[in-house]
Amino acid sequence: MILLVWARTAPTHQPVEHLAMLRATPNMNVFRPADTVETAEAWELALTANDTPSVLALSRQGLPTVRLAHKTRNLSAQGAYVLAESEGKRQAILMATGSEVSIALEAREMLQAQGIGTRVVSVPCMELFAQQDETVRRRVLPAGAVRVAIEAGVQQGWDRWLLGERGREAKAGFVGMEGFGASAPSDVLFEKFGITAEAVTQKVTGLL
Repeated sequence: MILLVWARTAPTHQPVEHLAMLRATPNMNVFRPADTVETAEAWELALTANDTPSVLALSRQGLPTVRLAHKTRNLSAQGAYVLAESEGKRQAILMATGSEVSIALEAREMLQAQGIGTRVVSVPCMELFAQQDETVRRRVLPAGAVRVAIEAGVQQGWDRWLLGERGREAKAGFVGMEGFGASAPSDVLFEKFGITAEAVTQKVTGLL
């Protein structure tokens, strides 16, 4: 078992392709936890993996706890799971990792206020999600709703989940980055690069 813990100091302090590069590495589980609960789950999965090395990509800035309900099972073991369900008819699905999960939850509140039913899916480990049965994956990411992924990195690696299991099953968009080079507090950088709840809301409404 090989375990690498990598602390992301801010959205631009490392090249934005690092996550995509790690995810492209064969037989590697890349975890990007959203809070302390997912971090503990990822740590457990990494320590108990006998044949697969793991990377924990952590955020240095303080993050809010997004897992507020107690669960007896390790939800991160599924790779992706429904963190917040839509109220009313589901029209959009927001997918996010790490610090961007809280942005997805904030965007969900804005969209629900507009009458747009929105599900939030946390994706702590794409590799584990890809190993699930198709029925499980389609239960988490059903066809028909607009899909938007949010991550402070490049889009590469997200297309499978944006486009769907069998091709383009829904309109899709990405809120992320293409370059780097600024240094400032995380909230300032997210605003500068447009990784905000407002930007996610605009992306969703533009796709509907």
